[in-house]
Amino acid sequence: MDKKDLEHIEFVVYCVETYKNRKQINGADAYKRLNDAGAIEYISENYDALHTFGDDQIIWNIDQYLLNRSTAFIK
Repeated sequence: MDKKDLEHIEFVVYCVETYKNRKQINGADAYKRLNDAGAIEYISENYDALHTFGDDQIIWNIDQYLLNRSTAFIK
């Protein structure tokens, strides 16, 4: 594993932990919710932009991603 991969993994973990704390849910539930919706991959793929954001902006982006995913299933 190279340094870039490790940075992405650490950032994903950070985002899951931040999401967990903001939503006041346990880590397993946070990871399942984000993983099932594809948000883990979204976070990793968008590392270059997301890692420059503050916690509020990261959570807002994750919430928007989840909202867009859920409405895509309704349409």
